Amino acid sequence: MTGTPPTARPEATPRTDTFSSRFAAIVSNIERVIRGKHDVVQLAVLAMIAEGHVLLEDSPGLGKTTLAKALSRSVDGSSGRIQFTPDLLPADVVGTSIWNRGSGEFEFRPGAVFANIVLADEINRASPKTQAALLEAMAERTVTVDRTTHQLAAPFMVIATQNPLDHEGTYPLPESQLDRFLMKVSLGYPNREAEFEILDQHGEADPVSSLGPVVSPADVSMMTNALASVHVAAELKHYLLDLAAATRKHPALRLGLSPRGLLSLQRAARCLAAASGRAYVVPDDVKALARPVLSHRMLVTPEALLAGTGPGAIVDEILGSVPVPTVG
Repeated sequence: MTGTPPTARPEATPRTDTFSSRFAAIVSNIERVIRGKHDVVQLAVLAMIAEGHVLLEDSPGLGKTTLAKALSRSVDGSSGRIQFTPDLLPADVVGTSIWNRGSGEFEFRPGAVFANIVLADEINRASPKTQAALLEAMAERTVTVDRTTHQLAAPFMVIATQNPLDHEGTYPLPESQLDRFLMKVSLGYPNREAEFEILDQHGEADPVSSLGPVVSPADVSMMTNALASVHVAAELKHYLLDLAAATRKHPALRLGLSPRGLLSLQRAARCLAAASGRAYVVPDDVKALARPVLSHRMLVTPEALLAGTGPGAIVDEILGSVPVPTVG
């Protein structure tokens, strides 16, 4: 850390107040059908506003698809769903050009990726070639078919679900694709009270069908644009650099945090600050998001894996060892 004096923080503005109220409305709407998982719901909404994508990993039946559908319905935009299977082709994802006999020309037929919220269900059941078809869309928000580039609508977000890798018929996602996901989260089993509510209220019909939109795509775009005005003090930037350096030197890691991952953590922290009604980031914003944003981007050494050490535990260790700056 440098010895520069603390940077003054700007006061919260009405803009962040509007941001936080809209954010809370989206979260509250989703929680009508996703019970007892406030943190996961909040992370999914954060990712959407930060123009990121979310990877949900869990066993079947825990609500991954329901969460994606509920988020889509909460935003008054379009939604698409791609059921990934071993025989799925890249053209099924991004679209293809078809010959029109009437016009005598090829016409582009867009795939399911042309939507605001795209559910990529069981993404790790498809072949690596088909998984790679999403890379351009996730990174550039464009799709190129037959040398023609098509722009995707804003907001654009991929919510991918995957079964644990020890399940039969799964393919591991390559590091390049994992790095495109802003966060990787897990729903886990609901507690007893939440599960009782599920039995009591959701047993007869699809609960998502009762949800209506609470914000528009234009509202989401305004919230995204507002993130640029959320202040990150110099001390916080040095803290982020210290965290990245610690991952690159950690003996249990073969691959540390990339600059893209560092930018992702800063952007997510800005979003959490705005959702909390602040126009500035504090260290607790960074620490709260470090696990879901960083864990899937790092490669653990085989020796550490054999010893039972996972990336999440390493992130926690680094957070405990890197000095936290005083900002204010």
